[in-house]
Amino acid sequence: MWCVPTISDEFVDRMEDVLRLYARKFDPLEPVVAFDERPVVLHEDAKPGVPMRPGRLARRDYEYVRCGTANIFCIVEPLTGRRLTFATANRKRPAFVRALQRIALRYRHARRIHLVLDNLNIHSQVSVVQVLGELEGRRLWHRFVVHYTPKHASWRSHLVRQRLAGRGPKGSPDHRLEVPRQRRAPSVPV
Repeated sequence: MWCVPTISDEFVDRMEDVLRLYARKFDPLEPVVAFDERPVVLHEDAKPGVPMRPGRLARRDYEYVRCGTANIFCIVEPLTGRRLTFATANRKRPAFVRALQRIALRYRHARRIHLVLDNLNIHSQVSVVQVLGELEGRRLWHRFVVHYTPKHASWRSHLVRQRLAGRGPKGSPDHRLEVPRQRRAPSVPV
């Protein structure tokens, strides 16, 4: 489903928040981490391929047998290009919580971890508390400063790819993202 977002105050506030976050200088005590997931279809060859041999590439038939689905969590630190990617059987609450635990472990020396999340229903403190219990769930959730992307905002992935490729928007100094200092008042038709 493709949606045209409504450019509300909430949309602009979230967009500017994430852009400011991506424009920050790297601080190892407060890393910025973008988090996303992607479903994948698992395939198996319907018939065996022909192995590679000298002077000839391996060959695979285009037919496949569908073997279910899986989930890929992709965790990117856009200011450094570091990645943590792993597969899970699904993208339910326990898998999300395990991903947060892996992030917290990877950045165990950080004061706080800035986490950029989309608006999937499981991306919340409620999910973490339901899986780990009140005390442990709150402890894990409070390791993060959560920055939600605007609803229907597919631009976030594009910005992360641009940062990983070492390119900011055209003309941005030092390849940093330009962030508007103040919001302009909406124009009123005359």
